[in-house]
Amino acid sequence: MASEEASLRSLESLMTEFFHNCTTNERKREIEELLNNFAQQIGAWRFCLYFLSSTRNDYVMMYSLTVFENLINKMWLGVPSQDKMEIRSCLPKLLLAHHKTLPYFIRNKLCKVIVDIGRQDWPMFYHDFFTNILQLIQSPVTTPLGLIMLKTTSEELACPREDLSVARKEELRKLLLDQVQTVLGLLTGILESIWDKHSVTAATPPPSPTSGESGDLLSSLLQSPSAAKLLNQPIPILDTESEYICSLALECLAHLFSWIPLSTSITPSLLTTIFHFARFGCDTRVRKMSSVNGSSQNSVLGQERGRLGILAMSCINELMSKNCVPMEFEEYLLRMFQQTFYLLQKITKENNAHTVKSRLEELDERVLCWKRQAESYIEKFTDFLRLFVSVHLRRIESYSQFPVVEFLALLFKYTFHQPTHEGYFSCLDIWTLFLDYLTSKIKSRLADKEAVLNRYEDALVLLLTEVLNRIQFRYNQAQLEELDDETLDDDQQTEWQRYLRQSLEVVAKVMELLPTHAFSTLFPVLQDNLEVYLGLQQFVVTSGTGHRLNITAENDCRRLHCSLRDLSSLLQAVGRLAEYFIGDVFAARFNDALTVVERLVKVTLYGSQIKLYNIETAVPSVLKPDLIDVHAQSLAALQAYAHWLAQFYSEIHRQNPEQFISLVSTALEAITPLISSKVQEKLLLSACHLLVSLATTVRPVFLISIPAVQKVFNRITDTSAQRLPDKAQVLVCRALSNVLLLPWPNLPETEQQWAVRSTNHASLISALTREYRQLKSNAILPQRKVQLEDTKVIIHQTLSVLEDIVESISGESTKSRQICYQSLQESVQVSLALFPAFIHQSDVTDEMLSFFLTLFRGLRVQMGVPFTEQIIQTFLNMFTREQLAESILHEGSTGCRVVEKFLKILQVVVQEPGQVFKPFLPSVISLCMEQVYPIIAERSSPDVKAELFELLFRVLHHNWRYFFKSSVLASVQRGVAEEQMENEAQFSAIMQAFGQSFLQPDIHLFKQNLFYLETLNTKQKLYHKKIFRTTMLFQFVNVLLQVLVHKSHDLLQEEIGIATYNMASVDFDGFYSAFLPEFLASCDGVDSNQKNVLGRNFKMDRDLPSFTQNVHRLVNDLRYYRLCNDSLPPGTVKL
Repeated sequence: MASEEASLRSLESLMTEFFHNCTTNERKREIEELLNNFAQQIGAWRFCLYFLSSTRNDYVMMYSLTVFENLINKMWLGVPSQDKMEIRSCLPKLLLAHHKTLPYFIRNKLCKVIVDIGRQDWPMFYHDFFTNILQLIQSPVTTPLGLIMLKTTSEELACPREDLSVARKEELRKLLLDQVQTVLGLLTGILESIWDKHSVTAATPPPSPTSGESGDLLSSLLQSPSAAKLLNQPIPILDTESEYICSLALECLAHLFSWIPLSTSITPSLLTTIFHFARFGCDTRVRKMSSVNGSSQNSVLGQERGRLGILAMSCINELMSKNCVPMEFEEYLLRMFQQTFYLLQKITKENNAHTVKSRLEELDERVLCWKRQAESYIEKFTDFLRLFVSVHLRRIESYSQFPVVEFLALLFKYTFHQPTHEGYFSCLDIWTLFLDYLTSKIKSRLADKEAVLNRYEDALVLLLTEVLNRIQFRYNQAQLEELDDETLDDDQQTEWQRYLRQSLEVVAKVMELLPTHAFSTLFPVLQDNLEVYLGLQQFVVTSGTGHRLNITAENDCRRLHCSLRDLSSLLQAVGRLAEYFIGDVFAARFNDALTVVERLVKVTLYGSQIKLYNIETAVPSVLKPDLIDVHAQSLAALQAYAHWLAQFYSEIHRQNPEQFISLVSTALEAITPLISSKVQEKLLLSACHLLVSLATTVRPVFLISIPAVQKVFNRITDTSAQRLPDKAQVLVCRALSNVLLLPWPNLPETEQQWAVRSTNHASLISALTREYRQLKSNAILPQRKVQLEDTKVIIHQTLSVLEDIVESISGESTKSRQICYQSLQESVQVSLALFPAFIHQSDVTDEMLSFFLTLFRGLRVQMGVPFTEQIIQTFLNMFTREQLAESILHEGSTGCRVVEKFLKILQVVVQEPGQVFKPFLPSVISLCMEQVYPIIAERSSPDVKAELFELLFRVLHHNWRYFFKSSVLASVQRGVAEEQMENEAQFSAIMQAFGQSFLQPDIHLFKQNLFYLETLNTKQKLYHKKIFRTTMLFQFVNVLLQVLVHKSHDLLQEEIGIATYNMASVDFDGFYSAFLPEFLASCDGVDSNQKNVLGRNFKMDRDLPSFTQNVHRLVNDLRYYRLCNDSLPPGTVKL
């Protein structure tokens, strides 16, 4: 044994050296190589067996087990059977002898290695593998070890990884399912016996006056008094060993429940036992004991007990997450809900010693779980409630013995006593799920709508009131002040905005169900806060520097701050509800909406008149932003009612319109003073958006004659006035353009006054583009740097405005677009003349192409064919191969964006129906395939590729007859529908490019291109075309199968499977007789016998589900065989 002894000492010193902090990376690499070479030797396992039994060095043990793991998972096929028997016998003996003394991570690794052997050899060569585990569990001394083995077996055998054939995976699953009943029986027995053993000795406390827990609700939840009595037993006090065993048993159950189907194997007694343990999580007395007894040992015990509750809830949630419930299991399910709601009642019960919130805070304490991640009982319980509402509520609601309304009362309590914001958000999500369920139920059963609503009305009104209270500082200041209103999350909103948005979604969903109640709850609260805001006028005094708000006492300032924050939130709420006043319910809810709109108009005008946004305050850092926010929110809320105003306008245009005219005129009086570069941007933008909505959505005929609007016209066209910030300038110009361009509602064509409006629009655009049009004369001259920067600013400012104007009318009537193009014509020609001068300035080219892209999308008909041809020709001439290469390769993202926009313009061109732009097709295809494609084909970067392939797809999809000339007459005469092929070389090149893209790692491009091919097949029968069928079909199938084998695009397995089927189904005979044998013959890494097995296992099915199943089986088994063959020792003879 000297050599083994010496090897062990060397290994120990190597390991110590490797993990020493002074060892260099170079030396670590040397050691690693040495260890890997040692592990690859035949017979290295014998040394490792000796190391395991003779060392106490953790690193050495871990290394030895890794050698075994590698041997079993990658080389087992080539290990002589005598050696295998020896390993199967020695490792379990080693585990039994040392499991109590080994560190837990070494013990768990050893268990996994033994389970890996079972995964390969049970039952044929390792017939007592599972019986040994059952015996370990049944023997009190080794119960914990048996449970660890059982859980590892469930993890490794029920859902095994790749390294098994499909047949073996199915066999293992079946073998495990045969054992489920026995295993569940054993686990139930363990948990019950521990519970019963400790229950007997648990001292029963005298009943306290407040502990009457089996109230009316409980008896309605649990039909039998005995069940209620069982659940009211005191919780036993477990010793450490018992707690450890229970936690292992519950972990086993949670994993088993994740894959076994719901069936009668899961007995009522098992469910009841799990619920007993779930009580550990919601009983604060259990936790209190540890703090009373004081010692840290007891504190750990309290943690453990809480952990038992968490593990029990994990088991329950695993069962809950299964949507497919067999009939015979429904009764069990009902019993589960009854027992869980007993727990919910227990959690939310109030007594003298505890408020609900403090109890929830205790239960929310984080407990370190077996995965070493912190989880809390409350999180698990919330998960349960979410699963109940989303998956099972529709099933359970029909049971008369299940009291849904009482459940909602408990959920209400639970929601509004959550100790954390995240917990509260999660509960709001559950309410949202419930409200969605209720809405869809009512829509599908309109007949008994009233009955359903009556049943839930009280609960919904309570929910609405409480959610509204929660967003108000008046009721919830302490919590709301904790919310962060500065840091943006991934959705670009702050914590406060998220809180408000989620709350308002719940309010809106209640409004949809109970509009009258919701409105009568919300409006008075809004009114109260409005009174405070409107009353501020009396505190405004004139000081030397301007106006000042004469409220200085700290307490008053704080109260005003809270009131303004609340008003801002309530204005958002009122805006969110605007959609429930329009459409069919317009007349029925007219008075409520009118009241709201009148108030909003009054408030916006008041804010603008007394200029609260410019007022001096005692606490400027707090009150000034509050006043600006309220003003901005009042404008935004009014904007939300634009559709209501439009409907009001169309309903009253024949009758007495004074009321409507007054509302719109007053709103404009509120907007006009704010359109100034001196006003804060938040407020300015709110005013601009409202102006755009009035001009675009409402479109009153009198808008242009209102002095306030004329004032804005003058302000924007006056070159001496200071320009507004970019965003605001664009919005105001859009509004003014739309006032002149959009047809007035409710009026015939003859009364639209197009001639006058056209003249006015031309002069508006002329004023906006004056400087831009002057650039044309000196565009060709070389410009100095400062001059160039000034020119760039003019181009940017003008094109952003023009692009927006075109985009906003692109979907409007022909007349509007005609007038728009007439006004823009000169500017468009200037742009085309400037384009060549700036071709090397990619930032300018980018903006110009954006503008042209918008023109092509919105006004290509108005531009006319000759000018459009001139534009395209100019672009094609400018984008030479050198220019494209410069843009893509040297100018970074801006250069790529330029090329992408150019390709987008060509996408619009090739989609145009009719013959007008067909002459451009050859040069578009040649640009794609001969100039752009060679530059990007070999680049790993995804830039430009997606746009190029979309253009190629559009070329094929919208110009199919450019490639396939087919006439009905010809096909009838020939008797076959075989089209005549044209431009074959271009078609083949495009298909070749698609094929190449499937060999690249970019998964988004792969998905997009696969979708394009499938679309062409659905619409144009691509796969059936002779050229595709005879020269490309099986090349594509081959590429798709190789992609599956290499696992490079695993997320798209399903899509690849379906596409493979659609291609193969064109010629199933050819697929089975020629392609499949050829594909298998070309596969390396597998022998001929294995190839025959793969071929035999691929059944000749012709339906989609069976075919894709066969494909995935082929791919899995091919990978498995390669793995096995790689693991054979060199020189192995295969018969």
